[in-house]
Amino acid sequence: MSAAPQRPDVYYGGQAVIEGVMIRAPRHMAVAVRHPGGEIVRHSEELTGFTTGPLRRVPLVRGAVVLWETLSLGLRAINYSSRIALDEPEEGADEEAPTTPPDPEEEPFTDAAMWFSMAIGIIFAIAIFFVGPVLLANFLESQGIARAGVVAIEAAVRLALFVAYIALIGLMPDIRRVFQYHGAEHMTIHAYEAARPLEVADVRRFPKEHTRCGTSFLVIVIIIALAAFLAFDLLVDQGLVVRLASRIVLLPPIAGISYEVLRFGARYESNAFVRALFVPNIALQALTTRVPEDDQIEVAIAAFEMAVESATED
Repeated sequence: MSAAPQRPDVYYGGQAVIEGVMIRAPRHMAVAVRHPGGEIVRHSEELTGFTTGPLRRVPLVRGAVVLWETLSLGLRAINYSSRIALDEPEEGADEEAPTTPPDPEEEPFTDAAMWFSMAIGIIFAIAIFFVGPVLLANFLESQGIARAGVVAIEAAVRLALFVAYIALIGLMPDIRRVFQYHGAEHMTIHAYEAARPLEVADVRRFPKEHTRCGTSFLVIVIIIALAAFLAFDLLVDQGLVVRLASRIVLLPPIAGISYEVLRFGARYESNAFVRALFVPNIALQALTTRVPEDDQIEVAIAAFEMAVESATED
């Protein structure tokens, strides 16, 4: 197979889902999932609304849009993949009979259920990664620790919680398979960006880490948040409520700056100095990616080819 046609103005991204990969093209989302019967089930849908609107092209604003989009599209892709990957024959059915993938258009979850699940996840993340460290910081400040030191401890605790969470869930066999698909997604994008054929043997030559990975984005958010929160706390004399509110209110601009830093790193990743700056980000991907199997790379290629095909039609 020849290399996929390239569009230098398009950055492809995506994420691993249950037994599959989602790739985001400019105006489409493509998902490929390995059905229990062995075949690869593909699905593509056109994106509308804010995910393709003008705000996604505005520097310093698009980062917040991408952060929200990652949550919403990711949940939709996971819902779809779970329906395909967990499809099992009915009780009493002939196990040797060929399985038929479910209809991709059938939605197992209503929009209300999807948004409710997302809301619960966001509330949980805020409680663990924002409220908890802020409560600790407020306590430490009441014990006489300097405000700058308190903010640094808050950031360290937040980063430690994030790393510990990733490390713990990575011990689960099902999550390890998701991390393998994550590696397959990165390797496939690397091959495309290097203008190599999208074949398993060619894709396998590339690293499972990628500069534009969402893990890198989150690490950059945490680092920039340290500077932003420190500046806010030193300039504003605040209590617990204001400190909590500032962590939430400042998140969109922090995400916006972080996304621009991520794009800068991806654009100049061949520069030795830029690569050095991104070493911690790449190192952390040792926790969120695993070396994939050949059949997992095949799924990632299927998703990517569908995404590229949709982009050439836009």
